Amino acid sequence: MTTPKNDKNTRTTGRPTLNEVARRAGVSPITASRALRGIPSVAEELAQRVREAARELGYVVNPAARALASARSQTVAVVVPSLGNQLFVETLEAIHAVMRPKGLEVLIGNSHYSRDEDEDLIRNYLAYQPRGLLLTGFERTESARRMLEASGIPCVYMMDLDSGAGLHCVGFSQLRAGAAAAEHLIARGRRRMAFVGAQLDQRTLLRGEGFRRALQQAGLYNPAFELLTPQPSSVGLGGELFGQLLAAHPQLDGIFFGNDDLAHGALLEAMRRGVRIPEQVAVLGFNDLPASAFMVPRLSSIHTPREAIGRRAAEMLLALMAGQSVAEPVQDMGFELMVREST
Repeated sequence: MTTPKNDKNTRTTGRPTLNEVARRAGVSPITASRALRGIPSVAEELAQRVREAARELGYVVNPAARALASARSQTVAVVVPSLGNQLFVETLEAIHAVMRPKGLEVLIGNSHYSRDEDEDLIRNYLAYQPRGLLLTGFERTESARRMLEASGIPCVYMMDLDSGAGLHCVGFSQLRAGAAAAEHLIARGRRRMAFVGAQLDQRTLLRGEGFRRALQQAGLYNPAFELLTPQPSSVGLGGELFGQLLAAHPQLDGIFFGNDDLAHGALLEAMRRGVRIPEQVAVLGFNDLPASAFMVPRLSSIHTPREAIGRRAAEMLLALMAGQSVAEPVQDMGFELMVREST
């Protein structure tokens, strides 16, 4: 199909336009736009015709042009600290499942647990005027906080709670989760317990603090039994730290690891060394990753509602973007202790 050179709906670059896609599909430009954004109100037969026309013409949506035409972006920006961690993958899947049917595109940024990278991502995304932002936790630079406040763009924070800051957030109490870990090990008769944490982001430190406070209250806290490292968390590191801890403190009878990756490594190292779990030392993880239920022995862990947090945070953001008030700006999704063979 040839379009006249003087057609006002054809760009001078020669690239196909939305109007050309609409004409080929036999629909209006508005219907074509909605079909390409995946809005379910468009009949499937029409949507299929539009998609086929776009493929035939080689049409690619231009988000910048769409934003200029509508005076508003159709994107939501999400910043997480890691894409190599299963818990954030589940959260992102849930966010996408909520946003996509509304015709919104999800931009994903990975801050690598760096406050400076987090600030850069926020600055770059705000330049595109997203409809809303979903951010992980509250740990960021003062400059990033000022940018967010000045932007006026709706924002929801995930994974942690802060009832005193006047922010919208969906998560659970890291402090209470850490305390629950200590209480479980104490109930199992453990008296010499350690906390092992890596990466040392604010959430890891908070759950460690909750663990520490519960041990102090029970008169069982020993600061020598804490092992903290800023190294990136991994299965290999967990095995290494487990070995270091037992070499320095062979009397330990319980260990709470700041996440399941570390705990998995500890269980594997225990098998190599012939350390009996939980007879000699109980091992408790955090996040309850899918593999935890299949470790040998099966790992006890604190289950965090990653998918539910992503879904609820996305729904809250949709309400804010629509100008609606949210009755509960701070939503505690809780956590669950999964007791298995390792404790």
